[in-house]
Amino acid sequence: MDAASEPQVVLLGPALLVSAILFTIGVAGVLLRRNAIVLFMCIELMLNAVNLAFVALAQVHGANGHVMVFFVMCVAAAEAAVGLAIMLSIFRHGQSVDLENINLLHG
Repeated sequence: MDAASEPQVVLLGPALLVSAILFTIGVAGVLLRRNAIVLFMCIELMLNAVNLAFVALAQVHGANGHVMVFFVMCVAAAEAAVGLAIMLSIFRHGQSVDLENINLLHG
């Protein structure tokens, strides 16, 4: 192992640890919160944690991680646009984005 590849291996562990912590915070937010805006923010946090893991692992395993980050960012952007449009529509209809108060499917 040469000196040029040593810093990449040293930073892999802390980057994956931060990624795991961010993902855990996102999962906890999805499971515990009832506000739709906070729910979408937690989903975005989980996607960014996965991006961090992909970038950290791409330093060791090649550029495929960077390609996956691009696709995850595209999915996150589409999710944010569609999710915010749906939340705006629900807010206009019921003046609340609390997930317990949303009952649009009731007849």
